Amino acid sequence: MKILKLNTISAVADEVFKGYEYSDGVQDPDGIMLRSFAMHDYPLGDRLLAVARAGAGVNNVPVQKCTEKGIVVFNTPGANANAVKELVLCELFLGGRKIVDGANWAQTLKDKDDVAKLVEKGKSKFVGQEILGKRLGVVGLGAIGAAVANAAIELGMNVVGYDPFISVKSAWLINHRVEFTADLTEIFKTCDYITLHVPLTPETKELIDKKTIAMCKDGVVIINNARGELVASEDVIEAVAAGKVSRYITDFPDQSLLGKENIICVPHLGASTPEAEDNCAYMAGKQLVDYLENGNISNSVNYPAVSMPRTSTSRVCVHHTNIKEILSKILAIVASQGINVAHMQDSSKGEYAYLILDLDEKPATSCLELIKNIAGVIRVRMI
Repeated sequence: MKILKLNTISAVADEVFKGYEYSDGVQDPDGIMLRSFAMHDYPLGDRLLAVARAGAGVNNVPVQKCTEKGIVVFNTPGANANAVKELVLCELFLGGRKIVDGANWAQTLKDKDDVAKLVEKGKSKFVGQEILGKRLGVVGLGAIGAAVANAAIELGMNVVGYDPFISVKSAWLINHRVEFTADLTEIFKTCDYITLHVPLTPETKELIDKKTIAMCKDGVVIINNARGELVASEDVIEAVAAGKVSRYITDFPDQSLLGKENIICVPHLGASTPEAEDNCAYMAGKQLVDYLENGNISNSVNYPAVSMPRTSTSRVCVHHTNIKEILSKILAIVASQGINVAHMQDSSKGEYAYLILDLDEKPATSCLELIKNIAGVIRVRMI
């Protein structure tokens, strides 16, 4: 098997891919590992089976094109959650206290006489507020949002979370003192701090704009470490200048935000820790190997989670569209060859589905060709 890395990947992946041809010079790969490489114009060879991103967002991957070709796209939700959580906690303090402004001002005192006296005289310009007892709204309660909510509770904040799509797993992990709301406007109207942890979709683009900012409490602090486009930059700039938003902190600088008072731009440092990079690389690599060797899918953004232990002679994996009777047609072809199905699992995700068949005998190439020719079948692979 050949794995191409399109970015520098943590060395922990080297051990995961031991025995594979794994480098940045691989040609015609079976799998791709990447972080931020923009793949939208990248050729998707017929041999390519999967793309694994060592991170959560997949905006740099042509997901729909991959789906149509039966290429599984993996991400690593939660692998960098602690790193991003810690940055958000830092930003909560930066939002309430004028630490950045004060530190920058202190640098101007170099080579001046009696620095201590100047500090005592000038520090009143940088008075801030504590976060203890303040109300934090967490929009999105996935791995990162849940971790932020729990940490903020322990810091003495009152936390309310919003996530209409929260998973059972995330819900179990959230501190019982975190309030939940089904009405996003409650967060806008009642919170002193708001932090965003949702993916960028047509529905969430410019979630923070003139209209939603107008609902907010005066002096609200808005933190965005999810995606820059979740916030309408010009609207938040205007709101900060007017004092409606006391501070906007984002991990996604753009030209319009730079140099503005009370807007803090962090250079996309959310997952920039060795620990997070190791976690993401290991998780992405293990998922990719399990799929290439066993056909199992976990944490895919375009195909459903389907996983079974290997117990039979042969395994056949089928990517197909989610249409009626396609499964019965596949099984009919297998039965017509006199082959027993020992185990099977089929699941769908939107318009697409994935099937694993464990068979007691190895099917002939002609059998696989018959399955490939069924209308709606995208890809067939025997392992």
